[in-house]
Amino acid sequence: MLSRLCRFRVVLPLLLGMLALGGVYAQWRVNLGSNLVALAVRHSPELLQVRTAQGSWRRLSSGLTPADVQAALLPRHQQEGLSWFTLPVRRPARWAGRLAQSLFGAEVHVLIVDPALFEFKASFREGFEPTTARERLQAGRLQFAISANFHDPAGKPLGYVYHEGRQVNAAFKQWSGSFFVKAGRPYFGPKSLLEEVPGVIEEATQGYPAVMKHGQIFSYIAQDPDAHFNGSKVTYRALAGMRADGSIVMVLSGDGGLMTVAEVAALARRLDVQHATLLDGGRALQYSLQTEDGPWHFAAANTEPLLPVSWLKPQRSPVYIAVRRRAPRIVVEPGR
Repeated sequence: MLSRLCRFRVVLPLLLGMLALGGVYAQWRVNLGSNLVALAVRHSPELLQVRTAQGSWRRLSSGLTPADVQAALLPRHQQEGLSWFTLPVRRPARWAGRLAQSLFGAEVHVLIVDPALFEFKASFREGFEPTTARERLQAGRLQFAISANFHDPAGKPLGYVYHEGRQVNAAFKQWSGSFFVKAGRPYFGPKSLLEEVPGVIEEATQGYPAVMKHGQIFSYIAQDPDAHFNGSKVTYRALAGMRADGSIVMVLSGDGGLMTVAEVAALARRLDVQHATLLDGGRALQYSLQTEDGPWHFAAANTEPLLPVSWLKPQRSPVYIAVRRRAPRIVVEPGR
């Protein structure tokens, strides 16, 4: 009897340790906690809720003001010209959704970038080979990288891609959004901005769908969200937009922070975004940010081969939007 008890005392910690290591591995490889929340709330018909600065939960409706959202942002990282915030959110759901969110939480990330200090470019591998935000961050010594647009089943980008003043991929007529750079300045919004802003296209990718222009959310976002895109689907989302002063604002699903197109647009408008488009979202969404403590990575789904099952198939996009700090200007004084 004593021998069995001793064996039990030895085996039990080993089993618990193996389970803990397995959990850490699953969290690292497939973002387990976030995707358990995603599975549990994806069919909820309820509106997203935001935790206010007072600690209460408010529905993302007309009663939630821009001041409420601004006050609810929690600073994560700040440096000159770049600020990263987290917005705690939740979605009312059945018992499985409530349990998953209570265990793992849910959040949306907000990134605000000053284009006077940071440059924006399209980033990709030769031949548009699928890559990851982590790889782009390291390869380009970037501050930030995010998946930029949709791709076909073969992994090639859908929509125009411009890099260093040259078009390297054809346009896709159906896509209504755009990221582009002219005269060194980045823009995000509907394709019509591309025609209205004078100058030569230096960098660009297409997005879908365009969400707002001049502070007005397009009517089809609310009235007919599933006519041409899965706007009512609760999934991972990535919105990129710009304020009137030219600063760039990105509203991004974080762990468990799934949204509809209308919800991510409503958050962006409350953050004073004037023009905006969605980027590639859903399972393919991934982005990486370099901080003074090291790189931070988010991926909605698996990015490396794991198991031979379709729902764990690696999600690797071909094109990313890259953000890098501008080189300092060298001023030479006359006579030197």
